[in-house]
Amino acid sequence: MAEKNTPLKDIPKEKFEFANTENKISDKKFDTKPIGYMKDAWLRFKKNKASVAAAIIILFIVLYAIFAPLLIGYDATFMDVNYKNKGPRNVTLRQIGIADGGTTRDFSERALVRALAIGIGAEGYDGETVSLEEGQESYYQPILKIKDERDVNGRTVYKAKIDAYLEVGFLYVDIEQSEYAKILAWQEETGNRVLYPLVENNEYCPDSSVANYWYKANARGDAVSVNEATGKASVIPYGEDMVLEDNYLRDEAGNPVYFRYMGGGTAETAQYRVRVLYYNYYRYVNGFEPNYIFGTDSQGYDLALRMANGIKLSLMLAICVSLINFVIGAIYGAIEGYYGGAVDLVLERVSDILSGVPFIVVATLFQIHLAAQVGAIPSLLFAFVFTGWIGTAARVRTQFYRFKNQEYVMAARTLGARDSRIIWKHIFPNSLGTIITSCALVIPGVINSESMLSYLGIVKLGSAGSTSLGTLLSDASSIWTNYPHLMIYPALILSLLMICFNLFGNGLRDAFNPSLRGVEE
Repeated sequence: MAEKNTPLKDIPKEKFEFANTENKISDKKFDTKPIGYMKDAWLRFKKNKASVAAAIIILFIVLYAIFAPLLIGYDATFMDVNYKNKGPRNVTLRQIGIADGGTTRDFSERALVRALAIGIGAEGYDGETVSLEEGQESYYQPILKIKDERDVNGRTVYKAKIDAYLEVGFLYVDIEQSEYAKILAWQEETGNRVLYPLVENNEYCPDSSVANYWYKANARGDAVSVNEATGKASVIPYGEDMVLEDNYLRDEAGNPVYFRYMGGGTAETAQYRVRVLYYNYYRYVNGFEPNYIFGTDSQGYDLALRMANGIKLSLMLAICVSLINFVIGAIYGAIEGYYGGAVDLVLERVSDILSGVPFIVVATLFQIHLAAQVGAIPSLLFAFVFTGWIGTAARVRTQFYRFKNQEYVMAARTLGARDSRIIWKHIFPNSLGTIITSCALVIPGVINSESMLSYLGIVKLGSAGSTSLGTLLSDASSIWTNYPHLMIYPALILSLLMICFNLFGNGLRDAFNPSLRGVEE
């Protein structure tokens, strides 16, 4: 039996002392401000580094699509057939050996001499004799570097890097006399020569239509030196002491002739045939040097501009499809999920029937029967919308089944709230996070499908100003082995868009609904 606790009496007051009087213990004030749903989602999104990086890349691509045409200075319809299938070239970067329009390939001795002759001829106007060294130092010399040489079956083959834009060299063009005077004035003002002597059409001109044969050559195109005493021509081999003899057309005084009269009624409209250094002729006509940061396509269009227009079209189409599917899917799925029962059963069967139709069949039929009336892009939009809303509707339906029996919904119904108010004011806002995420993930799917249809030729965009990444890939499919830049750059942009939009969508899903983190819906 436990002893009774007896109270202690007569304890002196001095026995009672507070311990640790210096350390006061108290609750800290709770200073944290309340965080709203969107801000909380943003804080969670920022923690996902991959999604943030993806969003930055998407933003950069969008800015490129918007501002590239403004910065370049001309639109996507600008083209030059003489500069088709050329590699990347930038005047500034060219100085450090990057984006110099160069390509490395093998040259025979004759082909090497012919390429070197462009730079020599650019310096040797007015019948001046120019050495190989002077020609190689010319700004217009297409051979950037001779890397090595080797013997192949008794013939010397040279591996060299050549500027594909300067390789065009000289061309014959027909202009009016007034234009001829303007070119002369431009030459005087800028110091850049456009007009060069015409070439004599004789036994030493292997092809009179090729303006690059300004030097004496035999029928095979080999540069030759003519012995004045004997009249015999001997082939000039490639070497440091190589000197080419001009074959310019000359007047009675021995001066080179720069134009040939081709007809015309008046002095201003008289037609002249002239021989121009095309690089400078391009500068004269357009006011700038050839500057194609991503190169040119098979028709001579600026690939950078076509890519910018392709990105804009793909993104605008994807965003429009996503928004339309959002509206249709939200309404359809809300009705399904809220009313359930027979309404849900009927609407689900309709969705099942439509979803069973292959998208490629729908897109093809729309392009065949509708594109001629409304255009290729609107018909493609209709094809995407025809069945694209079904996925959004299914997600909205699921969310409505999840929330419609919650207490706050039942309370609103008890208080007499209309169905429309319950749907759009109480249930739909709670489903918004999942729906927004699904819309973001629709965008890469649309871009991928549109690119596939364009690549296969099902969707045909008729002009350079109306193009897509899939169209660019389709145009490059047959020649990309020779011109890889035509395939590499559009494919890289398309891959970045697909990867980044998927990462961005996953980041939104995790931010708006943390319970679904890492779950593929």
